Amino acid sequence: MDKVFIEGLEVDTVIGVYDWERDIRQCLRIDLTMGWDIRTAAANDELEHTLNYAAVAERITAFAHETTFELVETFAERLAALLQAEFKLPWLRLRITKPGAVPTARGVGVEIERGQA
Repeated sequence: MDKVFIEGLEVDTVIGVYDWERDIRQCLRIDLTMGWDIRTAAANDELEHTLNYAAVAERITAFAHETTFELVETFAERLAALLQAEFKLPWLRLRITKPGAVPTARGVGVEIERGQA
């Protein structure tokens, strides 16, 4: 299976379990790899046959602005389900990093894989 990816997409959202986190927006960094057959798009050089990564990035950004969660795990699960449904993705790997959550680490987070490659 071919793969289309978005790397280092930064979105602001309300995320966290502490009271102070519920009153601010924090940055999450998203790395996403999606299974997609690119042959039709490549054969015809037509955008309508691609997995439009700009549209995917816009949807992720909208999702982040529309939602609030306590856990990064919940954010990841809900986003993965939404992307698979809306973009008809057979497989994806999603990595969510929360920079600054642990002061001595560059970032912490989760990585999930859903669907069949």
